[in-house]
Amino acid sequence: MNQQLIKEFGDHYRKMPEYIFFCPGRINLIGEHIDYNGGRVMPCAISQGTWLAVSNNADKRLRFCCLNFPEKADLPVQMSYSKADSKWFNFPLGVINEITQKGHSIPGLDMLFFGNLPIGAGLSSSASIEIVTAFALTEMLKLNSSRKELALLCKKVENEFIGVNCGIMDQFAVAFGKKDKAILLNCDTLEYEYLPLHLDEHVLVIINTNKERKLTESKYNERFSECGSALKALKKALPVSNLCDLSISTFEASRQLIDDPVLVKRALHVISENERVMKAAGALKKGELEYFGKLMYDSHQSLKELYEVSGKELDTIVDFCKSFEGCIGARMTGAGFGGCAIALIKKGYLTDFSERISVFYKGRVGYKPGVFATEAGEGVARIN
Repeated sequence: MNQQLIKEFGDHYRKMPEYIFFCPGRINLIGEHIDYNGGRVMPCAISQGTWLAVSNNADKRLRFCCLNFPEKADLPVQMSYSKADSKWFNFPLGVINEITQKGHSIPGLDMLFFGNLPIGAGLSSSASIEIVTAFALTEMLKLNSSRKELALLCKKVENEFIGVNCGIMDQFAVAFGKKDKAILLNCDTLEYEYLPLHLDEHVLVIINTNKERKLTESKYNERFSECGSALKALKKALPVSNLCDLSISTFEASRQLIDDPVLVKRALHVISENERVMKAAGALKKGELEYFGKLMYDSHQSLKELYEVSGKELDTIVDFCKSFEGCIGARMTGAGFGGCAIALIKKGYLTDFSERISVFYKGRVGYKPGVFATEAGEGVARIN
């Protein structure tokens, strides 16, 4: 990939890149839609991601090019920037804007991006682009920013520049990823620990519904608002800062404080999912992969029935997984409304699984899914 990127950079900018960086995407093994509710999540970085080849220029211009998109941009270096419709380069531009707002001088930059993450599939392609840009500028400008600071900066970009009310999980996961490790992250305190992800005779498989979803156009922000309304109602009688401060038993004793049954469902998912994450962490530490798989199925059911962020495509995938002999667990991953599911498949069954789920899915949905294996990998890094 590096040699191809160098060639493409040379063809486009008529010079060699000075640096190449890589940032992975992420999957969330369990703990969905609770990062913005102060809960614990369990993501891991994956082997697919975003490359950035970059060089300084003396023209005081910011030039953006991506091998995945036709749109390019050539902007003057200035004190601030505004979002440009829904163009892909808003993500690196937002990062540059935030760093500029912190008082750092940005030089002219020639940038070439390439990613092998499916766009809009819930694998954090946006966080991958943001973090690789922030990390590259930190290295090039010698800013000495920590990975935690980069994750927080990119979350702010996503919330304020892009306009998505996401939590910290995506940016944190792609910055802090470790090979063969899952991250148990407290999204309220940012305390974290690495968990062993020993899959033994199993492989982690991503199944892409090939139904693109865009968070700002979906009901993601609506769910964010619903959780805020549920929390506000509970705060009338309970000293809590986040929904995930509550146990299931405490919530059940206080659910009458919420007079909207839809909000009750949203809160119940959030609180029960947070407890599932802790059970899943215990399962990984003990090497109980079968129990971990069961918790994945339980998580998907809650996301389908209580949080209502699944859909025909994701449910079709999980339904097939439940009937497939070589699968021990599956669930949607990411925000939902399309995107991807993940599954734990016995290695000897991978080819059969890929072929049979494609036929099953096409029969129900009308087109084939994407199916590919991945593994837990390292976070953002300079690679040359």
